[in-house]
Amino acid sequence: MGAKVNEDLLSERKKCEFNVEELTNYLDGGAKATENRRKLERKVLSTKGLIDNVPEEFLSHKEKYENAVRKAVLFYKAMKDAEDPNLSEQERANTTYRSLLPSAVFKDNSPFTLHVAMFIPAILGHADEEQKKYWMNRASKMEIIGTYAQTELGHGTFIRGLETTATYDPKTEEFVMHSPTLTSYKWWPGSLAHTANYCVVMAHLYSQGKSCGIQPFIIQLRDEETHMPLPGIKLGEIGAKLGFNTVNNGFLGFENHRIPRNRMLMKNAQVLKDGTFRKSPNSKLTYGTMVYVRVVIVNGMANQLARAVTIAVRYSAVRRQSELKPEKSSNSKLTYGTMVYVRVVIVNAMANQLARAVTIAVRYSAVRRQSELKPDAGEPQILDFVTQQHKLFIAIASSHAFSLTAKWLTRMYYKVTADLEKGNMDELPELHAIACCLKAVTSWDTSAMTERCRTSCGGHGYMLSSNLPQIYGLVTAAVTYEGENTVLMLQTARSLVKAWEQAAAGKPLSPTMSYLSEKIDKKQKWDNSVDGIIKGFRRVATGKVASAVASMKKYIKRGLDPEDAWNMSSVQLVAASEAHCRAFILSTYKAEVDRTTGSLSEPLRRLLNELVQLYAIYWTLEKLGDLLLYTSISENDIRELQSTYEDLLGRIRPNAVGLVDAFDFSDQILNSTLGAYDGRVYERLMEEALKSPLNAEPVNQSFHKYLKPFMQGKL
Repeated sequence: MGAKVNEDLLSERKKCEFNVEELTNYLDGGAKATENRRKLERKVLSTKGLIDNVPEEFLSHKEKYENAVRKAVLFYKAMKDAEDPNLSEQERANTTYRSLLPSAVFKDNSPFTLHVAMFIPAILGHADEEQKKYWMNRASKMEIIGTYAQTELGHGTFIRGLETTATYDPKTEEFVMHSPTLTSYKWWPGSLAHTANYCVVMAHLYSQGKSCGIQPFIIQLRDEETHMPLPGIKLGEIGAKLGFNTVNNGFLGFENHRIPRNRMLMKNAQVLKDGTFRKSPNSKLTYGTMVYVRVVIVNGMANQLARAVTIAVRYSAVRRQSELKPEKSSNSKLTYGTMVYVRVVIVNAMANQLARAVTIAVRYSAVRRQSELKPDAGEPQILDFVTQQHKLFIAIASSHAFSLTAKWLTRMYYKVTADLEKGNMDELPELHAIACCLKAVTSWDTSAMTERCRTSCGGHGYMLSSNLPQIYGLVTAAVTYEGENTVLMLQTARSLVKAWEQAAAGKPLSPTMSYLSEKIDKKQKWDNSVDGIIKGFRRVATGKVASAVASMKKYIKRGLDPEDAWNMSSVQLVAASEAHCRAFILSTYKAEVDRTTGSLSEPLRRLLNELVQLYAIYWTLEKLGDLLLYTSISENDIRELQSTYEDLLGRIRPNAVGLVDAFDFSDQILNSTLGAYDGRVYERLMEEALKSPLNAEPVNQSFHKYLKPFMQGKL
């Protein structure tokens, strides 16, 4: 903050009607958590060599990876050195809950990401106590670097379709790992290509000539001294992507590679020396890592859309996934733990990344002046345009909504995990159902709103130095990894249909779906309050579930199998899941704000409730078709809501910069020419441009090699 701060931003900060530090403390979970987070960030970011002198967008693909590995090692050491041994486990969790420290170091994420995010959780979820002690000791000290490989070139969500095999040989007490086809190659795991030397691999186990289902194995990929791939293991990188290009995503194939019997992770199932297979009675099916190859094209021109849909249709014709008709199988069912945990993390990550994007966009909008509202009155800040407020303020509210929902989901996850240890699985299906749809809806919304933040910055938002394209690349990836969103919504739909049938039979429902048993009177007067809107969204969800169930029954009556009836009704089922999820986020957001803001100052409490109201009305206006179909909302109600919405935008406007300042992202974490605290947008754009290697010399060699001969007619 050493440089002179832009006058417009200074003015905005003076307008703020609440204490920014108070909101930062609230978002962090207390003043102590804020203090600890800032202390950690200062310590880590003062490490020499962590911040690039030459922006990574000017490096080659290979150079980006090599530089990322260098920084990952430095970052890991810096984090270890900065650890405060006096903090409790809960205090450590609060310190890092909102911290986006890696974003200051890696624009495109770290090649160690999967080690922490998947390898270690997989060991904790699948290893027995003896295995856990050995592998966690090595993994936590980074003596080994691991990743998690489930998705294959030809299969993702449908894990029973995985083709990688692990065949037990009782003579040598070994498993023979094999990739029988090209489509059986593992594809997508981060760190896999050149970084990791160990991997948790999900493979189809065969023992004594029988299928024993999909099981986890920990496999050494590379020699610990030379890092060369071991015999029978084929490794490589999958190539450049829209984002995550420094994560080192790879492919993995096996050619009859042998591993010892104790390399099968045996918490939930095990193979005895003679080949006898035993499984735990308390295990449940894993829905694992899902990352598909997708082409993301945001260019709206007709010919580009035609290219995209051609690719998608041809891929969809080739890709085989899931089952319409379930295979009757006694396959072992593994723990939900790793999968649900990662989805909990994703919801919080979406809140934090959206907060980063909207901080950049709001600060830029306060500095940028454009057009005239009144003749000869000068160019106003673009943040004064109501259309700009409409684009951006919902992103602030959504980040709050997702963050509070993630905290609720985290509490439920730890409660269910504790219950599972006692053998109680009553709440597990509810946790799985709500985690599925929350991951889908929050990643969809965050992708759309991040792109809106980018376009709201005009042409400058297209610059990589704004960091908005990179943030978009990171968040849009979440739409497909850890469960492709449409597949996840259909998993939630199964729970909704089951709940609907239970309600019809007079049976009690889980708390998140209990509203499905309420009788609906469509003539009941619509209420424009937030509570009334929540009731309206629940009626929409109830109506859509009822419609989807009626559709399935119609198709079955026509002679279709239940599985085909499900497929024919799947568009309606996805819509029902989305409606359920939006009702849940709305109700949870309001309930958590009501529960947690009682001790806050009146101005801040009022502002946070205005954001809740903005969020509720925004989605009401977005979903009017559904509400007109399933509720008694009237034209007068809609006009009143539109007026209230515009009034809310005006009331929030003086606090916009204060709201994003309260996210408390350092300039290094934002990594943006447009979003720095001082608002020196144009100076930073020029400074960044001058770092380009092409600007190191006034005449590039291509002039003498190609342009001059061409222009002189000598080519």
